[in-house]
Amino acid sequence: MEKGNDSMERSLLKQIIDRYEAADFIIHRRLNAMIREMMPDQLTIDQFSTLRYLRLKEKCTSSELADIFCVGKSSITAIITRLFDKSLIQRFPDDRDRRVTYLSLTGEGVRMCEMMEEKIQELLAKYITQFDEPEALRFIETYEKLAARMMNGEEQGNESNTEA
Repeated sequence: MEKGNDSMERSLLKQIIDRYEAADFIIHRRLNAMIREMMPDQLTIDQFSTLRYLRLKEKCTSSELADIFCVGKSSITAIITRLFDKSLIQRFPDDRDRRVTYLSLTGEGVRMCEMMEEKIQELLAKYITQFDEPEALRFIETYEKLAARMMNGEEQGNESNTEA
């Protein structure tokens, strides 16, 4: 299959999109339900996602969180406040600009994140190990490519980005 929408027949493109949406709906619905069951009572999936992002980034601002999760500032502020009240995150000012406040995990936040990540790894391993290695690698590489294009705002194929 060639790159870009021009080279793909419209009906095939619609079939692919329909299949993607159907699979994505099932995967996200079931995965979120399974994760919710494993989640400690005091933590929501949105709160855990925030903890996980902070673990990866080490520190960030509330504006960055709102952007990355595609939510309004008031929604992210509510999540941050709850995590702060649970002593899972801490706030600290920027050394150069006191108007900027950074967020990072506390020791308890790191522990909670590690515990949940381990549980999710075990859960997903049950499914991923059902694929052979090349199939699993092709899947994740393609999925990562879609994620990267969405993050970069690339809606259409880019001719300068052709594959060998």
